[in-house]
Amino acid sequence: MLLLPLLFLAVIFPGGDHEDAFQGPTSYHVIQISTFANSTWAQNQGSGWLDDLQILGWDSDSGTAIFLKPWSKGNFSEEEVTEMEDLFRAYFIEFTRRVQDYVSEFQLEYPFVIQGIAGCELHSGKSTGSFLRVALGGLDFMSVKNHSCAPAPEGGSRAQQFCALISQYHGIWGIIDTLLSETCPRYLLGVLDAGKAELQRQGKPEAWLSRGPSPGPGRELLVCHVSGFYPKPVWVMWMRGEQEQPGTQQGDVLPSADWTWYLQATLDVTAGEVAGLSCRVKHSSLGDQDIILYWGHPTFIGLIFLAIIVPSLVLLICLALWFLRRW
Repeated sequence: MLLLPLLFLAVIFPGGDHEDAFQGPTSYHVIQISTFANSTWAQNQGSGWLDDLQILGWDSDSGTAIFLKPWSKGNFSEEEVTEMEDLFRAYFIEFTRRVQDYVSEFQLEYPFVIQGIAGCELHSGKSTGSFLRVALGGLDFMSVKNHSCAPAPEGGSRAQQFCALISQYHGIWGIIDTLLSETCPRYLLGVLDAGKAELQRQGKPEAWLSRGPSPGPGRELLVCHVSGFYPKPVWVMWMRGEQEQPGTQQGDVLPSADWTWYLQATLDVTAGEVAGLSCRVKHSSLGDQDIILYWGHPTFIGLIFLAIIVPSLVLLICLALWFLRRW
């Protein structure tokens, strides 16, 4: 019952032949999150992702697909899109009913959450790999290994019972293997081809420096901000000359509204060590021209002057004019 989304993918995402090599995202996966509050209320959420870029969503209230990119539909006609929505709507209804039927047998207690992820990935030489994993209550429950159900240790006897039950249906494993090893890779290549223009674009990063909250007496927190870059892989490091500073701490790479990324790298140093430090940024869009920002560089000081001193002067002038008028 947890594998029906892949069966639907085989129907709604027919593959094709693509000869051109593509340098970009290397995996496609679908995610399902099903929340069961009680025997009468449940909610299903679904989404489709190229690596960490979401291209498909599911509106559980209306039972309709959300295409987040123009090329997420591929070459589907409106009739095929409608068929896809009907299939997923029927699947979520049936999935909910089946899970609730097995609540007593598997000794599940409300509320609980079921999470599933399944997909495929491209390797060098155009070879492919696939994966399917299920979690129950945030803990690994089962996965597919060597074309069979493998209970996770965290799933305990309940996962073993589930695998024993589903393993009786021998025909399912042939379908799973076909979907994961053939249908999914064909769909992945098809989407990469349809979205090539956008996925292969290059967004150059912008970088600037600032001070963060003081970590303690006599210490400085230096912050290097990098934004507007695409694709996601980026290298940001605090440097002293050509020496990387091992104390560099990188935050999470966060998405921006324009589908680019943002990252900040911090360095905790004593106040007397700030001289000679710089932040270096490497990204595919820059080629060999790394961005290097020096702490205390005149440009940085000038920015501080423009951001703080100039507005203060304007305010003082406005106040002086106001007093002159009053006088």
